[in-house]
Amino acid sequence: MKMASRNCSNFFSGLTCSLFLLLGLLSLPAEAAIKKYQFDVQVNNVSRLCHAKPIVTVNGRFPGPTIYVREGDRVLVNVTNHAQYNMSIHWHGLKQYRNGWADGPAYITQCPIKTGNSYTYDFNVTGQRGTLWWHAHIFWLRATVYGAIVIMPKPGTPFPFPQPNREEVILLGEWWHTDVEEVEKQGQKMGLPPNMSDAHTINGKPGPLFPCSEKHTFAMEVESGKTYLLRIINAALNDELFFAIAGHNFTVVEVDAVYTKPFTTEAILIAPGQTTNVLVQANQKPGRYFMAARPFNDAPIPVDNKTATGILQYKGIPNSLLPTLAQLPASNDSEFALNYNKKLRSLNSPKFPADVPQKVDRKLFYTIGFGKDSCPTCVNGTRLLATLNNISFVMPQTALLQAHYFNLKGVFKADFPDKPPKPFNYTGAPLTASLGTSRATRLSKIAFNSTIELVLQDTNLLTVESHPFHLHGYNFFVVGTGIGNFDPVKDPANYNLVDPIERNTAAVPTGGWTAIRFRADNPGVWFLHCHLELHTGWGLKTAFAVEDGPGPDQSVLPPPTDLPPC
Repeated sequence: MKMASRNCSNFFSGLTCSLFLLLGLLSLPAEAAIKKYQFDVQVNNVSRLCHAKPIVTVNGRFPGPTIYVREGDRVLVNVTNHAQYNMSIHWHGLKQYRNGWADGPAYITQCPIKTGNSYTYDFNVTGQRGTLWWHAHIFWLRATVYGAIVIMPKPGTPFPFPQPNREEVILLGEWWHTDVEEVEKQGQKMGLPPNMSDAHTINGKPGPLFPCSEKHTFAMEVESGKTYLLRIINAALNDELFFAIAGHNFTVVEVDAVYTKPFTTEAILIAPGQTTNVLVQANQKPGRYFMAARPFNDAPIPVDNKTATGILQYKGIPNSLLPTLAQLPASNDSEFALNYNKKLRSLNSPKFPADVPQKVDRKLFYTIGFGKDSCPTCVNGTRLLATLNNISFVMPQTALLQAHYFNLKGVFKADFPDKPPKPFNYTGAPLTASLGTSRATRLSKIAFNSTIELVLQDTNLLTVESHPFHLHGYNFFVVGTGIGNFDPVKDPANYNLVDPIERNTAAVPTGGWTAIRFRADNPGVWFLHCHLELHTGWGLKTAFAVEDGPGPDQSVLPPPTDLPPC
């Protein structure tokens, strides 16, 4: 299996490659294996929408290679940076116990890999199985630098749902005509949101509703009567997406590499950073059926609302047959979004229990808002900022984990407030003046093994909007969510503390709140941020500095010798 992803791309088509790798994994011995991958970050010309442009890729592939591992494996990914940009790779959803050095966010757990240099991400896959993903974690480079992580269960451990006949990775993304880094820089220069994407993509392809897309349409062949597992990942930078296949229902069985109580739905809603596994039965009249992805947006802001399409095609059906159109919820269907998320419940079986913290040691209340900073050269004399508790996070020049581990002074302050400076009617009339925004590098220090409840409250500081929040190094339980202002007296009475969904990225609804709980048993510095890249760049982020525990295996591991220098 050494260099599996790279070698596979030379000899096999994507589907055959997937089957080859999975068969190889299924035949592995019971003991944990070491999986080695080589990621060459390089610039390649890629053509979409009648236009070619240079993009940053891994191994010349867009999307990048899939990493196939088994629960319990050790993984070594050597990343060599041949591109002109600094680079770091995040293994999204992997817990990296005591091993933040392999987590990947630039200037949080490492300084970036400079041009011409290499770094080996060395990590164990412990207690996790399912679909996760990897992506660049610096600037907007993850627009093209991303791929799937497929973690198979331990040998002899079946899925807790019907065994599919085959599986397929579905990566949802965005595409810009122009250089994404230039788009971001232009937005920063103007102090305004940068240009929205020109298309959405399914496995890197926009589909036949876009020009010059005959070659750029993802197609999946199925056989009548068979069941397929789709591993769906939202790799888009800034858009929550609906996804559906015409005429076919989904059975949701997993999100963010955590098994769920199965439920049937005509469409899924998936936020940037999230993964969803669904079963699809090929039980319709043999034909060609569109699969479609389009944004969900119930806030008063513009988005790229174009629909990406692929094709589910029954075996033996000619390409000349016109596909059946997919029916997606309306783009602003808040009711579907809320009801869909309410259906997500942890499996909570004896083998896969939901270990929800019943008692809370520390309660945190973070408000999400926008603000403005003086910028004489910007269009309106101001630059937009995004804030938690009125603080817009300033990225350091030394990685926070190094500063924490080596006790370096002056890099950050561990005084991030547990609540906003003063309460107000968070979701009332829009507030546009005297926002009290500050800019700083402030973290929250968390005691080892303490139980944390964090309520994320959207506000009308400039505007309400939904926000998918991702916590590195942990899964958490989404114990409650609602519209309007969180009521600390009444709302906890309605928490689900039995089988709430466990995940690593959760959406805070527009003009609403989400409550999460987790046990802080992973020492290190762990990034908490909105997974809308636009908002992250504006400062909608912070980090938890989780202290070491008393035991010998409860402290941060020493840094690797090849950790990139700052």
